[in-house]
Amino acid sequence: MVRLNNSEITNEVKMEKPIEVLENWIAAFNQANIEAISALYADGAINHQVANDPVIGKSAIRQMFVNEFALAEMTCIPENIFQDGEWAILEWKDPSGLRGCGFFQIQDGKIVFQRGYWDKLSFLKQHNLSIPQ
Repeated sequence: MVRLNNSEITNEVKMEKPIEVLENWIAAFNQANIEAISALYADGAINHQVANDPVIGKSAIRQMFVNEFALAEMTCIPENIFQDGEWAILEWKDPSGLRGCGFFQIQDGKIVFQRGYWDKLSFLKQHNLSIPQ
């Protein structure tokens, strides 16, 4: 640390708060920006949308978004955003009325765990996608 005019100068990097990371996630999601959204995850992150099996690892999560954005145009309209410690919580809807919520555990400015709750059957029907048997 160096003192200059009685001010402290450090090389500390300002770490984003969980709610700020979540806001960046929403912006990247709504732009279907694969690189921006992938950059928000830690290398060993887990994304568990409860309607699907958990996806483990940053590269697997990236591929999940590649696949999902290719299937349907998706929009996340935040209804409520909360922060509790290292958790950011999102209550959302989409333009067609589908609703859900997501829980994002954020450490050192990266998403390490995400869990999402939404109605997969309604999503598939709204986007005219095949329904698994």
